[in-house]
Amino acid sequence: MKRKKTENTASIVPVGLTQMACGPDGVTNLKNQIRLVERAAKSGAKIVCTQELFRSQYFCQVEDHRFFNLAEKIPGPSTDAFSKLARKHRIVIIASLFEKRADGLYHNTAAVIDADGSILGIYRKMHIPDDPLYYEKFYFTPGDTGFRVWQTKYAKIGVLICWDQWFPEAARLTALQGAQILFYPTAIGWHPHEKAEHGQAQHESWELIQRSHAVANGCYVCAPNRIGLEKILGPDGKPVNPDGIQFWGQSFIAAPNGQIIKKASSSKEEVLIADCDLEKVEFSRTHWPFLRDRRIDAYGDLTKRFVDIETRVKSK
Repeated sequence: MKRKKTENTASIVPVGLTQMACGPDGVTNLKNQIRLVERAAKSGAKIVCTQELFRSQYFCQVEDHRFFNLAEKIPGPSTDAFSKLARKHRIVIIASLFEKRADGLYHNTAAVIDADGSILGIYRKMHIPDDPLYYEKFYFTPGDTGFRVWQTKYAKIGVLICWDQWFPEAARLTALQGAQILFYPTAIGWHPHEKAEHGQAQHESWELIQRSHAVANGCYVCAPNRIGLEKILGPDGKPVNPDGIQFWGQSFIAAPNGQIIKKASSSKEEVLIADCDLEKVEFSRTHWPFLRDRRIDAYGDLTKRFVDIETRVKSK
C-alpha cells in the first residue's frame, strides 16, 4: 500500500479485525481463528482483535451447565497458541475467551498479548446482560479488573466486551487512561422473528453508540462481530430454540471523528484491516477538547443508581 508523502507513517498502525462463523467444535474454531489472525498479520496488521467467545457457538442462548466445560484457564491452550503467533509475526493480539478462574468462578475475558508473545494482562467483562437468548448472568461473574489500558508495542489500547459497548461511562473511563484505540470483541445479532420489524433499528443503534464513543473520546473504535445463524443443540440433539440467533457481522473500525473507515459484510468470513493514524487522536482531542471541558466537579451523581430530584429539592 502506497503512503501519501505527507503522512507520518510512524504514527500509522494497521489494525485487523476477524469475523467468522463458529461451529460446535472448539478445536476447529480455534484453528479457524488462528488462520484468520495469521492472514491479518500477513496482510500487514500490527494489532489484531478476535470476535467475542470465538472458541464456541454463542452458548448463552440457553442456561445449561454442560457449557461450563468450554471454559479454560488463562494462561491456557488458547493464549499459548496466540502467544506463539504474536511472537512469530510481531503482532499484538486481543483474544476473547471463556475464562475458568476457579471452580465455580467464570468470566467473559479478553487477553491482551503483546508483540513479543507476553500476556500484558486481561480484561474481564464488567457489564453482564440477561436478555432473551443472551443469558450471560448464568455463566459469567461480573468483571473485577476495572477498566484498563495497555501500552502495547504499537499503541495504547483499551479493551471492553460486547454489552460494555452500550455504556458511555466504560468508554470514557478507559479513554481517560489514555487509550488511543478501543476494542469491543462482540457477539450480537437478530432474533430472526424480530428482524423484519426491529432489525434495521437494532443494528443502527449498535453502530451509532460505538461511533459516538469515538467522537466523545477522540479515539478509534474497533468492533469485531461474528456471523452465521447459530442454533444451540440440547442433550437430545435438537435445537433448544428453533429460531436461534442470526449474528449480523458488519464488523467495523471508526475514526476519532466517528466516521467508519472500514466495514465488513453481514454474512461473509472476513479479515478487516484499516490504518489507524494515532496523530488523529491528538488532533481530535485538541480540536474537539471534550476531555478538557469536562465538569468533573458536577458529575458526582453518576455514581448513584438513581437521582431523586424531588428529595433533593425538599432537602434544600
